Order: sequence, then C-alpha cells, then structure tokens
Amino acid sequence: MPEKDKKRSVKKGSGSLFKELLSGSMISDKIVLKNLGLFFLLTFLGAVYIASRFHAEKLVREISRLQKEVRELRAESLSTSARLMNATRRSEIVRQIHQRNLELEELREPPYKLIIRR
Repeated sequence: MPEKDKKRSVKKGSGSLFKELLSGSMISDKIVLKNLGLFFLLTFLGAVYIASRFHAEKLVREISRLQKEVRELRAESLSTSARLMNATRRSEIVRQIHQRNLELEELREPPYKLIIRR
C-alpha cells in the first residue's frame, strides 16, 4: 500500500492543491510545518525591508527640507552682510550722525597713543 500512497501524492493536480490550501490540510502537512521557521524568517525580512524603505524615504524628505532651509538661510546671511557693510561705511556713518543731530565731529588729526612710564 505505501506505493499507492506515493502514486496518489504524485498524481495530485493543481485543483487539489487549491483544495488543500482552502481546507487547511496543507498547513498541517509536515512539509509546511517543517518550513514554518523559514516562512517566519521571510515574513520578518519582508517587514524589515518595508520599514527600511519607509525610513529611507523619511530621511530623503528631511534632507530635502534641510537643504531648502540652508539655501534660505544662506540668502538671508548674504543680505544681512550686505546691509551691515553698507551701514558701516564712513559716509553712511556721517550721514546718520547729521540726520540724528548728534553733536559728534570727525577727527581732524590722527589719533595718538599715550605711553605712561612708571
């Protein structure tokens, strides 16, 4: 009789495979139970792959946002630097002094250094 069982399992068609899958007898079969660890490993690896992809997409969005912010800050820095350069020019300082009616005058002589000896 063992030879008849072997012939039956060999002659099973695709219809019987679908029928076994729906009935649940395939899950209880020794082949499936033997490879259950492999199925869990593949499921775990698939979940890790999906999580890794989501993490990579999140990092790409974060990098893009930070690059945009750096461009904006660089432009702001350049404009602030230009305003500062303009505000510290000698002619601009003199104009501001006269505009605010401050009683300051430009030096007519160069400054000199005081040296005290003890």
